[in-house]
Amino acid sequence: MPHMENIGTEILEKVLEADRGYDPGSFSEADVRRALSKDRLDPYDFGALLSPAAAPLMEEVARKARQATRDHFGNAVTMFTPIYTSNYCENRCRYCGFNRDNDIRRARLTEEEVEREMDSIASTGLTDILILTGESRRHSDLEYIGMCVRKAAERFSSIGMEVYPVNSDEYRYLHECGADYVTVFQETYDPLTYASFHPGGPKRVMSYRFNAQERAILGGMRGVGFAALLGLRDDWRKDAFCCGMHAYLLQRKYPHAEIAFSLPRLRPTSAHREDDVKVSEKDLLQVAMAYRLFMPFASETISTRELPRFRDGIVGICATKISAGSSVEIGGHSDVEDKGDGQFRLSDTRSVEEVREALVRQGLQPVFNDYVRSDRWTSCP
Repeated sequence: MPHMENIGTEILEKVLEADRGYDPGSFSEADVRRALSKDRLDPYDFGALLSPAAAPLMEEVARKARQATRDHFGNAVTMFTPIYTSNYCENRCRYCGFNRDNDIRRARLTEEEVEREMDSIASTGLTDILILTGESRRHSDLEYIGMCVRKAAERFSSIGMEVYPVNSDEYRYLHECGADYVTVFQETYDPLTYASFHPGGPKRVMSYRFNAQERAILGGMRGVGFAALLGLRDDWRKDAFCCGMHAYLLQRKYPHAEIAFSLPRLRPTSAHREDDVKVSEKDLLQVAMAYRLFMPFASETISTRELPRFRDGIVGICATKISAGSSVEIGGHSDVEDKGDGQFRLSDTRSVEEVREALVRQGLQPVFNDYVRSDRWTSCP
């Protein structure tokens, strides 16, 4: 589309080539054990850990994944919460509650309401926040997102964004406003499946979305996050493999960038039912452990899409970041009068204090602040 920057990167073709060559059914138990015997994994080993052949060896994989997590992160688990500031969207994603064709309550927070929401979050002690909007440049333009980031920079030490993809100069503007990292859900890496689930809106341009993390790094962001929405594609293993390869190749190209994985699977919304969910908790754990062993320095986020018992278990093995006190409604953290509907159904509604206590009971260290903001965050235009 006319406003979309083309950075001429080669990584998309490399990931699609890796996807074509990956056959989860081709691996044996010996391949999995070979991967477990190594300190540094290559893409073949990563593919083996995602394969059906690894399923009978999950306990061994878990032991090694837990040790890798402790070696690189200690007992620390970072806590954060999302703030949804708008649910207007121009896309027609078939699985999403924000789909522009859905009959939902639409809302966008005013500047005063953004401040009220953020003050409510800050009162819990959290200093790490994730700003989210629907994907609409018309209703949430760059200046609006910049305002949200500036307000967050006054209250929080670490600011992430999960907004529509933008160009590298626009990421630089948001970075100068105070944003630290950018997460983009690729959803699926199969072009045919992608086209099927994204029939309308800017999101239908798969390559522009795919290259968002690289543009964010070029714009100065210190960290980028990756995710496949597991369950969209018939073979979730192939999407997980592509997501790992996407992060791996970008890390090799930009060694200074901090890398993170999110671990979403398809959950019930107004757009799809519970019986549409095809990826089990065991499957998701296998993906998370494979990510940990393939890229041991990468952070892993487990969201409130999952049940409390599963979230409490996975942070004991490989997840290093957990949301708490979450709301996916527009204005859900305070007394905003005209709230907007949420994006999906929450499975964990615990407060910040309840999640913190659950971490402490496991002998883990809840971390509210792992980043110190300096004076350079005062240059937002």
